[in-house]
Amino acid sequence: MKLNVKNETSRLRAVVLGTAESTGGVPDLSDAYDPKSVEHIKAGTYPKDEDMIAEMDAVKKVLEKYGVEVFRPKVIKNYNQIFTRDIGFVIDDKFVKANILPDREQEIEAISHVLEKIGAENVLELPEDAHVEGGDVMPHNDYLFVGTYYGEDYPEYITARTNLKAVEHLQKLFPNKKVKSFNLRKSNTEPRDNALHLDCCFQPVGKGKAIIYKGGFLDEEEYNWLKNFFGEENVFEITREEMYNMNSNVFSISEDVVISEKNFTRLNAWLRENGMTVEEVPYAEIAKQEGLLRCSTLPLIRD
Repeated sequence: MKLNVKNETSRLRAVVLGTAESTGGVPDLSDAYDPKSVEHIKAGTYPKDEDMIAEMDAVKKVLEKYGVEVFRPKVIKNYNQIFTRDIGFVIDDKFVKANILPDREQEIEAISHVLEKIGAENVLELPEDAHVEGGDVMPHNDYLFVGTYYGEDYPEYITARTNLKAVEHLQKLFPNKKVKSFNLRKSNTEPRDNALHLDCCFQPVGKGKAIIYKGGFLDEEEYNWLKNFFGEENVFEITREEMYNMNSNVFSISEDVVISEKNFTRLNAWLRENGMTVEEVPYAEIAKQEGLLRCSTLPLIRD
């Protein structure tokens, strides 16, 4: 398999879609990795496997409708394997294994059948102290946008998933890319103030457009840089509540086709106004774990 991912919006040909076949039920509070999951565990509204399976099946149908080859992880019993974006990412023709939370290491083993098709020479690993998850890494042609957290209290945040060492290492691995990092707002307790990954507060869509949430960025200059990069007229600003509901976490099949959650009324209208076909799916149950469509997909090949 010849990998190719240069951006978020080129025509998708092959992808790994996560699975909710056996997530292990409601986790203990001490095992939750993000404040939104904690919120739903406490409220008794944590999502059920059968509901999440139905949501993921709806996405699979859309992908297949557009002729995308869909790979799935091997199912590990009682193990959450929904968010494949966390475990790795493709930049150009290289697959980079993520250094994710230790409890989740089995997830990469579950896609070994995919990695075998790639070839070991095209699979890269970062040093152990360079932490990175795929939700923080966005190839954008000559650029590589990376969400991180600059604070010295990084180790205190279970929600801080990508560190500056990873940013530096990505620059070494991809010297031809302009690596641009963004300092994200983190909270272990309030999901409305927690940009778990860069794709929780920003994502390019369509032809030169982007979805953005200002409050997800700790440094206003970095937010302004992004806004200016795309041009104010091309940016859709989401609210704090829309960020909480994961409005920036849609998934592009091409510049003209976007998979989006059916309840994202304001966003979906804007996407259509800007010439995009919006394939609406139910994904509100999966959203309860602070991830959505981009989080549960790992693109391998785009034209």
